[in-house]
Amino acid sequence: MAVVAHSLHNLQVDIQVEEPGRPGHRLLADEPVEDGGEDLGFSPYDLLLSSLAACKVMTVQLYARRKGWPLTGVTLRLDHRTITAAECDDCVSPPEAKVERIDCEIAFEGDLDQSQLDRLRDIADHCPVHRTITGEVKIHTALAQELLAAAAAD
Repeated sequence: MAVVAHSLHNLQVDIQVEEPGRPGHRLLADEPVEDGGEDLGFSPYDLLLSSLAACKVMTVQLYARRKGWPLTGVTLRLDHRTITAAECDDCVSPPEAKVERIDCEIAFEGDLDQSQLDRLRDIADHCPVHRTITGEVKIHTALAQELLAAAAAD
């Protein structure tokens, strides 16, 4: 699977998923007006939180389905903010260091007992995107001028 992003007007970015056998899904990213954009699409942090939220919801739905639990709906809210490590109960960084904090509130619908609710909450934190964000991640960036030719052909 690959994601290809191409700059458009101002800060707008056309994003397309490329994967054999799947339709080419597209979306538009932009920054809010106060950050220099035109607010015509999701901001990068909107996209990050959306990915995490979708993964958590899907993961608990699949788990409940596999267990045969009566989960009928999931509602999740994520909030992102930057704090200092001094404001964090379990941070290991120096107190003045900046820490990205994501708060997650999750609610489950259905005739579920407390142990099922607790287990689903725990399962949400084991979704693949959560593990990626909180695990060790390496990003290697290389020049690829041939992408310009591919983008021009679209």
